[in-house]
Amino acid sequence: MRQQLTDGGPEDRSGLLKVAQVLSRLSRVSLYLAGIGIVVMTGIVFWQVFCRYVLNWSQSWTEITAVLLMSWFIFLGAAVGIRENYHLGFDVLLYVLPEGSKKTLRMLSDIVVLCFAAGMVYYGWQLVALSWPARMPSLGIPEGTKYLPVVGGGVLIILFALERIVLRLAGEDVDGDIHSVEEAPTMEAIREA
Repeated sequence: MRQQLTDGGPEDRSGLLKVAQVLSRLSRVSLYLAGIGIVVMTGIVFWQVFCRYVLNWSQSWTEITAVLLMSWFIFLGAAVGIRENYHLGFDVLLYVLPEGSKKTLRMLSDIVVLCFAAGMVYYGWQLVALSWPARMPSLGIPEGTKYLPVVGGGVLIILFALERIVLRLAGEDVDGDIHSVEEAPTMEAIREA
């Protein structure tokens, strides 16, 4: 999807190329942060188990910190999945529809994802604002911090879904994974794999 932009297209596509490069970096940073988050969360959970069962000493900050990190890496990973077209979907119809219909359905899917992400940002921000005055006793930070991953992930999903929509409208191949019925994997090929 990103390769076509660099293949000597018209000059008016240089803006698209710059935006795609920025979003590519943002996606990569998000993926690295998610990876770091999962490693740190694993270390915190290990520490919690070690302290509780070996030292017979329980710490209150470990569980909520692990949950907060998990929320962040889930929503960051989901946003990257939207950009790279790895999110869950029902592709059964795409195998039997004509080419034009496939692109229309993918565009409709991206628009639905965009609307859902807008809802995540809007309602997530309301949750943040409503719960911000309260404090988490174990960490001493605002309660609204728990809902920031919903807002952050929603913003990234909006950016990445918009990118897909704009690139598709500009004629770029963002749906390279759509196959025809002849190219669809058969059960026999799946069993052999």
